[in-house]
This record gives sequence, C-alpha cells and structure tokens, in this order.
Amino acid sequence: MTASVRPWGLFGVVVAALLAAGGPAWAGAPTEQLRVRIDRVLKTLDDAELRQDAHAAERRVVIRGIAYDTFDFREISQRSLARHWQARTPAEREEFAQLFADLLERSYIGKIEMYSGGERIQYVGEVADGDQAVVRTRTVARQGIEVPVDYRMHRIGDRWLVYDVALEGVSLVANYRAQFSKIIQTSSYGDLVAKLRAKKEEGLQADAAAQKRAAK
Repeated sequence: MTASVRPWGLFGVVVAALLAAGGPAWAGAPTEQLRVRIDRVLKTLDDAELRQDAHAAERRVVIRGIAYDTFDFREISQRSLARHWQARTPAEREEFAQLFADLLERSYIGKIEMYSGGERIQYVGEVADGDQAVVRTRTVARQGIEVPVDYRMHRIGDRWLVYDVALEGVSLVANYRAQFSKIIQTSSYGDLVAKLRAKKEEGLQADAAAQKRAAK
C-alpha cells in the first residue's frame, strides 16, 4: 500500500503520545481510563524480563491486549471505510475489521518498541457530551516542541474507547478514509482487502523470523 506513508507516520506520533510520561491528569472518566491504559503499557515496557528478546512474543501479546482495551478497532474500521461499509456483507465487515485491526496493532506495537523516552504528555482538557468525549493533550518533545493530540472516545458500557485521534487537527480516520476510498474507486474493494491480507502475511513472516532469531 504505497499511499500509506502519511497515515502510518501519523499513527506513529499518536503512539509516541500514548507512551509519553504524564503530567497532571484532567479530571473525568475518559481521561482517567486512558491514563490507566498508558500506565499499563509503561509498566510492560519497564519490565526487565519482558524487555529481553526471548520474551518479545509474550511482550507483544500483553501490549496487544492493552491496545484492544484502548482502541475500538471495529468503529475505526467502519469510520475509515465510510460509505463503502454499508455495501459490505456481515462477513466482509468482520474480515475487514480484523485485517485493519491487525495492521494498526502491528504499527502500534512496532512504534512502542522503539520508544526511548524523553517526551511528556500534558492533559489539558476534556469535553464530554453523553457517550462521546474528546480528551485534549499536548505532547512536549525534548526540544520543547509542543504537538496537540486529541483522543476522540465513546462509551461502550462502562468503558471509554478511542475511535479516532487528531494530531494538530488532522484525523487518523480521515487519512485512512481518503486512502481506502482512492483504492476502491481506482481499483476495487477486493483489491483493498488483498493489500490488507498481504500486509498481514508480511507481518506474520516477520514474527516468525523474529522468533527464530530469539531462539538461537
């Protein structure tokens, strides 16, 4: 998917923001739930045993679980596919959501494992309206550069899940929506799914190679 550079770069910065060392928390359930999940990721990364290459697979399982507690991948999938979602059968929707979640997870985990610290995140506001909320943050880099990152969340039962992230006002979902729509319009939905399947296969092969190296 050659057109995916910009969205993946955006997601990488989002992940960096998720992992940044926290400042004072803004009051509110969405912010507090997000903070708890960030703390769980940091605890995993700080675990000396899990940091070893031999435990890479175990570490990724833990982080993947936290990702599912943080992001509503099905909602992200539906919003990213937009009007094309309605034309899909239940089986097609399920497959697309799983493939897209796998793609996002691998980017999430890959960026997390490259995290070296030094950034700070400031929780600067929370706007809630019923079952919808926006948690506003600022990520402050070592050089003092500040980047606004907003987490758009919705409530499912007693859980608040992220369904979109805006970096300096640019939406992650909007980026993918434009990319997916272009592929479908210039080729087909089947071509989009084929590209996602290929990405998943690449990821599985990379996992197998990493496990083999760790076993030596």
